[in-house]
Amino acid sequence: MGPRLGTGGVRQPFQSSHALLLLPVLLIVVITVVDVRAPTSVHLGPALVIAPALTPSFAGPRTTAAIGAMALAAQVIIGITHGGIATTNHVVQLITLAVLSVLVVIYSALRERRVATLAQVRTVAEAAQHVLMWPLPEQIGPLRIASLYLAAEDEAQIGGDLYAVTQYEGGIRVMIGDVRGKGLSAIGEAALLLGAFRESAHRRIQLAELAARLEQSVTHYMADLEPREEAGERFATALLVEIPDRDPVTRMTSCGHPPPLLLSPGHAVTVPSLHPSPPLGVHGGAEHTLDVFSFEPGDTLLLYTDGVVEARDARGRFYPLTDRVVSWTEDSPEALMHHLRRDLLTHAGGRLDDDAALIALHRHSVDRRRHHGRGGG
Repeated sequence: MGPRLGTGGVRQPFQSSHALLLLPVLLIVVITVVDVRAPTSVHLGPALVIAPALTPSFAGPRTTAAIGAMALAAQVIIGITHGGIATTNHVVQLITLAVLSVLVVIYSALRERRVATLAQVRTVAEAAQHVLMWPLPEQIGPLRIASLYLAAEDEAQIGGDLYAVTQYEGGIRVMIGDVRGKGLSAIGEAALLLGAFRESAHRRIQLAELAARLEQSVTHYMADLEPREEAGERFATALLVEIPDRDPVTRMTSCGHPPPLLLSPGHAVTVPSLHPSPPLGVHGGAEHTLDVFSFEPGDTLLLYTDGVVEARDARGRFYPLTDRVVSWTEDSPEALMHHLRRDLLTHAGGRLDDDAALIALHRHSVDRRRHHGRGGG
């Protein structure tokens, strides 16, 4: 969940481009004036190519062509004032400037096409993300929720990590998972697991039975669609959490997924005891252990994928999630996600090697929930 920014006081892109356009124009004027006033032995005309070369960084091919034409006109003016444009020196400079300007315009057109393609890919990725992983509600039942998703691939906004939240009679069920692989290649398995969870999570079944149904779906998919060369290599981890509306006793089942962190007021961070079963798709029919812990009002439950704790810094050290969140145990879920996003990317040098997802679930006190209702914050 990212911060929402208003538009007041923000300079629009076209305003910035118009301001930057003054730079090559001013450069052409200065070079022309200086060269015309300089002795004939001084030749600044070749420097005019700098103007069209700069333009593609903030403008399109048409504007770049216009700046190139302006530079050629300036070169003609310089040639007329220094012995005429028919001299060998000025003819060579004109031809060179024209060729370089054409090449820069071609580069600008190719760059603009690539930027448009990249924008389209990101738009499709964002649409796929909303279809596959529905945005989590900011509040559901007694919980206030914030989430963070960081895809490893630059062009994607979704990958192999996944999460979902749904209500059932008497409480909320949450799943966070991680399928093998990353980026766009893992979307198919992620969609399968999310669909299976949404189909069964709202039913009146035990959490272990829900895990067994997810296991059946993943195993069936592997048997039908898994390529022979990848037999036994596709699997998914998942953590299922069941949070009653009124009872602090919370239940969870792990299929090879790391345990959550429980953040309590007073800078206390604990790791609930967890007895994970094998990942989904590895050992069909495995028994799923039910673990319980107390999730009290005022606490925040932090769920995450291994892409978070396995993020390395320049010295190869893993991200110390437990140590870092100690300072933020009393922050809101939104503030917690903001801190973790900034801190995680700083630790990893601005780029992750694997997809990473986090969910913060803050349990309201009874009085606050009663005052605000389901839509409060």
